[in-house]
Amino acid sequence: MAKQATKYEALCMFSNFQGVTGFRALLAMEEWSSSRVRRTFVKYFEDREHQEIASSSLIPLDDPTLLFTNSGVVQFKRLLLESGNHNARRTIMRACNSQKCIRAGGKHNDLEDVGKDTYHHTFFEMLGSWSFGDYFKEEAITWAWELLTQVYKLSKDRLFATYFGGDDSLGLSRDTEARDIWLKFLPPQRVLPFGCKDNFWEMGETGPCGPCSEIHYDRLGGRDGSAYVNMDDPTCIELWNLVFMQFNRETDGKLTPLSTRNVDTGMGLERLVSVLQNKSSNYDTDLFAPIFDAIQKATSAGPYLGRMGDDDVDLVDTAYRVLADHARTLTFAITDGCRPGSEGAGYVLRRILRRAVRYGVDIMKAKHGFFNGLVDVVVTTMGEAYPALNGAKDTVKKIIAEEEASFTKTLTKGVERFHKAAAEVKDCLLSGQVAFLLWDTYGFPLDLTQLMAREQYGFQVDENGFNRALEDAKRKSRDARSKARGVDMSLEAAQISQLRTSGVAPTSDSNKYVYQQDHETRVAAIFGCNSFTDTFNASVDDNSIVGLVLESTSFYSEQGGQMHDIGTIEACGFLLQVTDVRCFGGYVLHVGIPKGSVSVGDVVVAKVEYANRSKLAANHTGTHLLSSALRKVLGDHVEQTSSLVAPDKLRFGFRHGAKLELREIEEVERLVVNQIRRELQVYTKEVSLEEANRIKGLRTVPGEMYPDPVRVVSVGLAVENQLTAPFPEPFSTELCGGTHLSNTREAGEFTIVTEESTSNGARQAVALTGALAKLAIARGEEFACRVSNALKLTSSEQLEKEMVTLKPSLDAAQIPLTRKLILRGELDKLQDRVKELNKVSSLSNQTRAMDDALRCAESALQSCCVVRSDVGLDVKAIRKAVSAIMAKVPDIAIMLFSVDVASGKALVYAGVPPSNKRIVAVEWLRKALEPLEGKGGGNSETAQGQAGSKIEFCSNKDARYGFLSNFYRSPIALDGKLMLIFP
Repeated sequence: MAKQATKYEALCMFSNFQGVTGFRALLAMEEWSSSRVRRTFVKYFEDREHQEIASSSLIPLDDPTLLFTNSGVVQFKRLLLESGNHNARRTIMRACNSQKCIRAGGKHNDLEDVGKDTYHHTFFEMLGSWSFGDYFKEEAITWAWELLTQVYKLSKDRLFATYFGGDDSLGLSRDTEARDIWLKFLPPQRVLPFGCKDNFWEMGETGPCGPCSEIHYDRLGGRDGSAYVNMDDPTCIELWNLVFMQFNRETDGKLTPLSTRNVDTGMGLERLVSVLQNKSSNYDTDLFAPIFDAIQKATSAGPYLGRMGDDDVDLVDTAYRVLADHARTLTFAITDGCRPGSEGAGYVLRRILRRAVRYGVDIMKAKHGFFNGLVDVVVTTMGEAYPALNGAKDTVKKIIAEEEASFTKTLTKGVERFHKAAAEVKDCLLSGQVAFLLWDTYGFPLDLTQLMAREQYGFQVDENGFNRALEDAKRKSRDARSKARGVDMSLEAAQISQLRTSGVAPTSDSNKYVYQQDHETRVAAIFGCNSFTDTFNASVDDNSIVGLVLESTSFYSEQGGQMHDIGTIEACGFLLQVTDVRCFGGYVLHVGIPKGSVSVGDVVVAKVEYANRSKLAANHTGTHLLSSALRKVLGDHVEQTSSLVAPDKLRFGFRHGAKLELREIEEVERLVVNQIRRELQVYTKEVSLEEANRIKGLRTVPGEMYPDPVRVVSVGLAVENQLTAPFPEPFSTELCGGTHLSNTREAGEFTIVTEESTSNGARQAVALTGALAKLAIARGEEFACRVSNALKLTSSEQLEKEMVTLKPSLDAAQIPLTRKLILRGELDKLQDRVKELNKVSSLSNQTRAMDDALRCAESALQSCCVVRSDVGLDVKAIRKAVSAIMAKVPDIAIMLFSVDVASGKALVYAGVPPSNKRIVAVEWLRKALEPLEGKGGGNSETAQGQAGSKIEFCSNKDARYGFLSNFYRSPIALDGKLMLIFP
């Protein structure tokens, strides 16, 4: 039997027509697929006692300093700050993973570089390893060297290491420790010092930071590559960054030491794969090749040739890179819950999508609507590593398609704006401000604006002006963020470190789940005016706010969407009205307005206002019930995006692509109310994270990092039963650290009062429990009675008057949403009825006004008359009557007025035939309205006006006399409604 060719022999046969270089590249790609590179990294660190932590969401949880997760360390930021806390250290000491990242917007922004070189991306994967207060530089550097040279088998002669060379202005010394460790593996000429720009790493404008050591790889070899390190040269690239977290950047810019030293390492998967697959560009690897094939099919462009810079004359290869990168970014970001929008991260996504569409349509001549089709290949390429992509594919395509369609309209306006600006250009230079406007408002990348200007008009673009406008926009954004932060009493890393070094133990808060008990404890620290003090005297520090750290507390600190407890902290001669409670690094800070004096070590009594706590508990348990009900009614795709548990309401954000219909809201509400009526027990239990993950139907918050052990909250079934036996799945089981009811009957009542969209694909429901829910239901009944009574009215005037107040009152009322939607439907019917009655009334008014005006005109002995007709404020009736009289009696000037006593207004309309040269209609009207302090306008033949004061004059003869005598001086006689002019 013939021997089957091995994979190696098959590759050799392939090399016969591909050449040695092609063979080696293909062999490398087969040996080191991107999937294998990712798995190998994680396995290496798992073998060294690191725990693999799943990639967090691209949308940072509770971190307003970042638009997107831009590095692997983001999800561990809180852990870094708390690594000195015993509980935190016990949870995770070492970790590793491959983290989804986006760098577009904010401090770390690679958007404008994408497409122009071989290695920039907006979306990328960061292979990371971490130590939280465990090992430090020796192990981090040694393991990095071992993995690269012994596992991935990279040539040692092509590797360079950098270290922090110090900064005198910041008082930071040279990192000689890292340097000396590297000298064990590399000669001195390949261990290089650099400054803050390259070797001091920061996550954002605030947060953990420290010196770093980078590993660079010379793609070419056989030369002195040290001159190319950190020179942005594609032939010598940074592979791995080892960050040694020693400091925290405060909001005022100061650097303060962290209480424990941590390690954060990150290596771009795309760059490592390109090296292992022997490719000169990240875009030539198996991560991008399938996407390029799909782009070529979608656009009918020529094949990707890998050209850069001036060689890429038609920008087609640049467009390939832009489209592939941006398709990945949008697919992952939308899957994780972000949506293109008008602000924040959504605005960045919109710009990314529009940038991609511009390149596809303008450069590659693709048809509008092509871009969403690239989602399929991204999911195929990355779906194995990130399974969530598979389930979200259709939703992602739909959202991108809608945004593409919307941009097509904006694109037309943008092109018009470009041509208009180009027509005004002088000296063949398009304004940088215009280029920025096109970039910011219409999504035109600068290089595309430059291409349009050059090819269509032979112009240049003021690039310096564009950069100035861009920097100005960034400055305004930074100022806005700073303003939004405001003044805040919080413990920064420096204060947390000070507490620990002073021997202050983290606050014990186990009593926060105890009800109806005062709690005796001692003052551990006093914080005010950004510093600690041993004694605080409110008589000296009038109108001050102070924060107390207690040895133990019964107060619940704000976390997990639940608002903090309120109450008092009391001692002999001291009272603190607690208005805010938050936890920093394990220390619970009780903030409020003090009276009297207090000192560290004093015995105090913490008194929680349990009436407020009960409202919070009802709304938190209600949130769990609402979350489960939404999934049961709408489907398992519903995921929590946000949550607020306040004493007066609960607000729940969730993923769902459409507005809830009335029947869906009714069913959700019915399910929740049913659980309250069933009087189900609410169980809580602390279990290991491993045990919790075995519970069937357990719900977690996407992107949340849970401690170990965790607290499980279950409605209707004991947690122990869910761990030990196959019981039926309870209505709700979640991981939660909040305060809850002991039984659902304590919620009393439940109703949803609003449900609305917060962004594309995300919605938000607000609900009430207890007494407030009952009050809302009662108000709903009252509105139902008002609408029912309105339906019985037969007069259009009465109906209109009722509608004027009823509709806005209903819109503003806090009543059950189901009731409100039904009543709105009834009001729509009432509005249609009003229109029908008004139509009948209008015809009647027109007849009456014409009869009155005609009688006046036919009785007039001279060319002018004034008549009153009681048709309310029916402008149409008055105008038609005057027009008809002018047509029937062409020589007479007529003024018709009507008084509406209910509204307190008078309506006046004048008509003057062209043959009458003595009267100008608009002047006559204005003079006539003087006694009524009214206003009007028109021309020489017709004029209209209205008065809202002194309308009582309209009902007596003097007023009608004034309508003429103020302007037309002749003998006048009054007869009933008529005013006649005698010779």
